[in-house]
Amino acid sequence: MKLFSMILVWTVLSTCYGYRILGLFPFHGSSHFVMFEQLMKALARKGHQVDVISTFPLKKSYPNYTNIINLSVPANLVNNMSFDRMLLFSKVQAGYATPYEMGNPLCEYFGNEEMQQLLKNPPNNPPYDVVIIEIFGANCFAAVGHVLNVPIIGASSSALYPWANEYIANPENLAYQPNNLLSFVEDMNFWQRLYNVLHTTYNKWIFRYASNVQTEIIRKYISPDLPDIRELEKKISMILVNSHMSLNGIKSTIPAFVEVGGLHVQEEGVELPASLEKWMNDSKNGFIYFSFGSMVKIESFPAKYLQIFYNSLGKIAPVRVLMKIAKSDELPPGLPGNVHTLSWIPQVKVLKHPNVRAFITHGGLMGTQEAIHYGVPMIGIPLFADQFINIDVGTQKNITIGLNLDTLTEEKMDDALKAILNDPKYREAAKKLSVKFLDRPMNASETAVYWVEYIIKHGADALRSPAMKLTWWQVELLDVYAFLLITALISLYISIVVLRFMFHLVNSNDSVSHKKKVS
Repeated sequence: MKLFSMILVWTVLSTCYGYRILGLFPFHGSSHFVMFEQLMKALARKGHQVDVISTFPLKKSYPNYTNIINLSVPANLVNNMSFDRMLLFSKVQAGYATPYEMGNPLCEYFGNEEMQQLLKNPPNNPPYDVVIIEIFGANCFAAVGHVLNVPIIGASSSALYPWANEYIANPENLAYQPNNLLSFVEDMNFWQRLYNVLHTTYNKWIFRYASNVQTEIIRKYISPDLPDIRELEKKISMILVNSHMSLNGIKSTIPAFVEVGGLHVQEEGVELPASLEKWMNDSKNGFIYFSFGSMVKIESFPAKYLQIFYNSLGKIAPVRVLMKIAKSDELPPGLPGNVHTLSWIPQVKVLKHPNVRAFITHGGLMGTQEAIHYGVPMIGIPLFADQFINIDVGTQKNITIGLNLDTLTEEKMDDALKAILNDPKYREAAKKLSVKFLDRPMNASETAVYWVEYIIKHGADALRSPAMKLTWWQVELLDVYAFLLITALISLYISIVVLRFMFHLVNSNDSVSHKKKVS
């Protein structure tokens, strides 16, 4: 009996290895948090104790997952971006807008009384093993990992923005890797490569400029002795990136750049209303799903665009259309009879349904990945940010028909609908890409959990690139090239001097010989 008890205790101790993990996600964009929530839930399912600080507390309790601080929402972004605001946002450079609107103001959360208590009296039974922060505009939250003296892991809900590669010394070859703010794809011509270099450099510079104030904010609320924001960024051990080579292309990366594209595509806890399920099942001719995401209000679009949608969607009956509209009462009259609107739609359940035939989307990365996951072809109408390149990549791969809002006409919308519904190449390409997207040694959740545990077990520097110890000009070998150039120039100069000397010497000897002959 004693031996059995010892074996039981040893078994329990050997399997209970749970870590305590703090997740800091202050940005109030639900499309971002959907990934982070699934990441933290995956860690919680593995037995780790997960504490989360965000503006999105769980509506239902989840084992090992605790909302320790619920931050107030500075501005409601859910179903609250009008067409005019969307146009204004699309015209601002992302490198400036990201920290100025969605970064610097969030750093003021450090003044929150609960945040202050956490920093001054962090839990120690057990203490935190790692801090996970969003890599977007508020890198100031890396200060928490510095204060707690634990590794800092970043998580990006999009493909990595150009200013974030340097946090982990991830190489970026701008000759064939367009940054994700441009609509270029692979095989760029000379002018595209030139613009890619200039655009990337400018956005990096303006991001640094606009986010420098974060140093002042963290020193104000935490300690005047804190490193500046640029040094804190360099403490990030690894970044979990919502991308995948099947969609985002082949790129040079280091081990600290971990692709977990599609991590958020989970059905757990997603409920499908019986009425919606019946509507989809009854759509015998199939249906098209139409959504511009969690932020943009389609009902706020100018009448000319809504009329194009009305006219074109009405023509495809008896094919039905399921349309996400936050406030259907704000739509103008004339909605076609084959269009069904809802203010909230469980997107993964809809895209998984066998009767869905296409997805009309603005090209948000989350929705794009969900469509790829389930092999659904798309009609893309990009509005801002990385949506343009998402649509262009889909167009290149024949899974998407891209349209431009500025030049949208009823005829172009009609043609796109006819092609996506009747040309099998789009669905076949989408199914083929889906297989490639899902073909991995481990799924996205397992990959994320594995590498988070790896950093905790082996330390903050486990994946750190040696390039982090070098300056940018050393990484680019400019000092080596300069040395070789100077050496070559000195050698050339010496060679010229020696040759001139020898030439002069030979001429002098010839002159002496000539004089002797004459005499």
